[in-house]
Amino acid sequence: MKLIVGLGNPGPEYSETRHNVGFMVAEELAHRHRVEFRNYSKWKARAAKVTGIGDGLLLAQPTTFMNLSGWAVREVAAFHKLAPADLLIVVDDADLPLGRLRIRRSGSAGGHNGLKSIIQELGTNEFPRLRIGVGRRAGGLRNHVLGRFDADEQPQIDAAVKRAADAAELFAREDILAAMNTFNAAQADEDQA
Repeated sequence: MKLIVGLGNPGPEYSETRHNVGFMVAEELAHRHRVEFRNYSKWKARAAKVTGIGDGLLLAQPTTFMNLSGWAVREVAAFHKLAPADLLIVVDDADLPLGRLRIRRSGSAGGHNGLKSIIQELGTNEFPRLRIGVGRRAGGLRNHVLGRFDADEQPQIDAAVKRAADAAELFAREDILAAMNTFNAAQADEDQA
């Protein structure tokens, strides 16, 4: 089984903010596979099981705030006896241009509080992650990531969420290398065009 965790902040005030693109990808996957999230208070997460992809797929969204996401990830992974390599964490990245994807097998938190929490709780940084660019603006990072996308940005982020869901499905069907080779290579091709 594979676990895809979309990170974000709970509550309607954070819905559709840049910081919640991870939630958006998890919701796109749930919509595609016609499954609904259920609350699991013991995990401090919402989760939905998808069948018919690889050896099974669990989608999750922590119900904690971003900087405490690691607790939920650790609990869900431990309950299902999943190794860190079987997780894919989907997060926003203000250092990437809007809509750009970057998939890595492991790495540092890169200043992302959700990833910091997961690294701390799992005791390793050896887990796959998919970063979605939300860009950066003057006026402070916090206000930027907690803000909503402008109308002219929405088509680009909608397309990025769909591509990220495609990448997550490839990870679930095959592995992180297949997702990296397909989606990082496609990004490199776009850069050269």
